[in-house]
Amino acid sequence: MYMTVKDAAEKWNISERRVRVLCSEGKISGVCHEGHSWKIPTDAKKPSDGRLKRVISLIPIINEKKKKLDNMRPLTEGELARLREEFAVEYTYNSNAIEGNTLTLRETDMVLRGLTIDKKPLKDHMEAVGHKEAFDYVNELVKDNVPISENVIKQIHYLVLADKREDRGIYRRVPVRIMGALHEPAPPCLIGEKMEKLLFDFERSTEHIVTKLARFHIEFEGIHPFIDGNGRTGRLLVNLELMKAGFPPIDIKFSDRNAYYNAFDEYYKKHKLSAMENLFARYINEQIDRYLSILEYK
Repeated sequence: MYMTVKDAAEKWNISERRVRVLCSEGKISGVCHEGHSWKIPTDAKKPSDGRLKRVISLIPIINEKKKKLDNMRPLTEGELARLREEFAVEYTYNSNAIEGNTLTLRETDMVLRGLTIDKKPLKDHMEAVGHKEAFDYVNELVKDNVPISENVIKQIHYLVLADKREDRGIYRRVPVRIMGALHEPAPPCLIGEKMEKLLFDFERSTEHIVTKLARFHIEFEGIHPFIDGNGRTGRLLVNLELMKAGFPPIDIKFSDRNAYYNAFDEYYKKHKLSAMENLFARYINEQIDRYLSILEYK
């Protein structure tokens, strides 16, 4: 039994032209060409649409939601505390887990309450405490609207790298390689120069903050200025600048680490920023929705 192109178009809710293209490309199993017509088996399955779909930018949506959030400002200390409730713990867990920390979310919460987890490395405990202290410091910088600088970056890194005291807050002095990455970090002799240029370009960029930070984050991690702690420091810097711009901080989930790593590869392999930009935008959009839902029903 066969159906016509028109029948298939109605059944699959696509245009007749699209059905003909699928037939000509051999995408429909069992189809045959008879004269000027296509005969399509009635039990044929609609082929998946492999065409590239245009990704709708979340930036205009984020901008509109931010206006709504701005209308609710200034927020009280109680409101701010509620919004940050649980975030710091989950953020510390996810950011550390991406880098190999073995503490679970529950264990991270316990460590930040002053408890010790049996059979877990001291390093993992120190990383949790260090990251939380660094995030608290970032919040203080936001309050004072402190400009980002090499000194600020080093101070944040100093707190992050709680388990390696000799390497805290100083640029690395040895070359490194990032296993599996498509980009080779800057040699030690060029780190200072590249960091200075990175901050210069960031300050003068007129791009939307999401685009600016996606580019800044990839370039920062590409320079890889420290011997360790670059990922955690880099994500803290993203949140520093987001919060200074009036956006909520974001927490890139451990479960999204592959998409996160792939965004770096997209940039260095194909020179495309969109993967990181879209990842940041999605998290910002979700966080603004969370803020609004709490504030509207407080």
